Amino acid sequence: MNFVVPDMSVAAPEMFLLAATCAVLVIDVYLPERLRLLTYHLAQASLVITAGLCLVMFPESPQVSFNGTFISDTMSVLLKVFILLTTYFVFFYSKIYLRAWQLFRGEYFVLGLFAVLGMMVLVSAHSLLTVYLGLELLSLSLYAMVAMNRESSTASEAAMKYFVLGALASGMLLYGMSMIYGATGSLDLGAIREHVATLESRNLVLVLGLVFVIVGIAFKLGAVPFHMWVPDVYQGAPTSVTLFIGSAPKIAAFGMLVRLLVDGLPGMHADWIGMLIILSVLSMGVGNIIAIAQTNLKRMLAYSTIAHVGFLFLGIIAGSKAGYSASMFYIIVYAFMSLGGFAMIVLLGHGGFEADRIEDFKGLNDRNPWYAFLMLILMMSMAGVPPFLGFWAKWSVLREVVAADMTWLAVVAVIFSIIGVFYYLRVIRMMYFEKAQAAEPVVAGSEMRVMVSANALAILALGIYPSGLLALCISAFGG
Repeated sequence: MNFVVPDMSVAAPEMFLLAATCAVLVIDVYLPERLRLLTYHLAQASLVITAGLCLVMFPESPQVSFNGTFISDTMSVLLKVFILLTTYFVFFYSKIYLRAWQLFRGEYFVLGLFAVLGMMVLVSAHSLLTVYLGLELLSLSLYAMVAMNRESSTASEAAMKYFVLGALASGMLLYGMSMIYGATGSLDLGAIREHVATLESRNLVLVLGLVFVIVGIAFKLGAVPFHMWVPDVYQGAPTSVTLFIGSAPKIAAFGMLVRLLVDGLPGMHADWIGMLIILSVLSMGVGNIIAIAQTNLKRMLAYSTIAHVGFLFLGIIAGSKAGYSASMFYIIVYAFMSLGGFAMIVLLGHGGFEADRIEDFKGLNDRNPWYAFLMLILMMSMAGVPPFLGFWAKWSVLREVVAADMTWLAVVAVIFSIIGVFYYLRVIRMMYFEKAQAAEPVVAGSEMRVMVSANALAILALGIYPSGLLALCISAFGG
């Protein structure tokens, strides 16, 4: 049997990022403390060059390589670019936070780069094996990042919860994959799709495998009832790590969802649509209602994440290319809104004080009207108020659900969205209508001011002109 050399260029961005990450790791070991910032600059340069390679290697048509285990198509390239862009912002905000809290270590950026590599492999997976490989590389990196602050008991507790529950979810996902492999005789998603299409009757083993796969996906996204890790990890982890977990990995999890259900098991749409409807309604309900009772902003944003995941599922439930595009648009928009929200926590923190309580935003308009305006944009966008970008994200998925003759589900989503507006407005009320607890002005470096402003103003600008970003997402699915 002749060995066919795979087309390595398909995975050129991943191979470069792996080499760059290993180089950053080795260099960081020998760097003196006064030059530690070089690790950050090398990590950022690695992200920029990798994004450039993704765009240069943009495929005109889907390309499959490495014996059918890896695919490069429009969706994967766009998701990778947004993952890299999001991570660039994360690393910048994290540098400010880590230096302020004396936690600046090269390990954060090295683990972050390995996590990005796992995300890139995940969104380009064309085999159950590659899905699991990318997911575990991502997950193991995140477990270590959560536990980085060894002096914090809450961070250690959060890391243990995340690790134990994550291991259970990974086991369920792997068990589901093994059942799908047993029923179809293949790990290749294309072959699985063809096998399922030829089935004349429902295969019980395949259905059971699908259940376990969806459990694994729901855990990674933080959907109810597999959400128990989200609030504890968001609150317990250092804000620099929460920034990361709450943004880029969500984009990668969407990619995994599409690869497994849309690419691998479209023939079982009737089976998985019911499961996703239940997850969607529960996530929107539990996330929005419990968020109202939160006093910690990081915990409130955690339950907000759970609610947003419920909205994300709506486009997938619609079962059309337009629906998948709408979900992709939603998750990208959410990642940048989440980035901005946690960045404001970093910006307001100072001198050992972490501004992670809602009360810490009292009177922010008196202390700094510009930062209050930026937070207003972020909160209104998350609430889905026009003309901010979050409105168009919600509108796009709701439109597709209505087009799929599930108007009742859209009505339920709108009701929970209206409930959710309350806790976002509470933050705005604190900023504009409450007296500040501290009279001193908010002090932040010029770089931080520029990046946070760019983050929030981009959400406002794209909200006024959303068609460009939406067109990119539509192109990812051949629209």
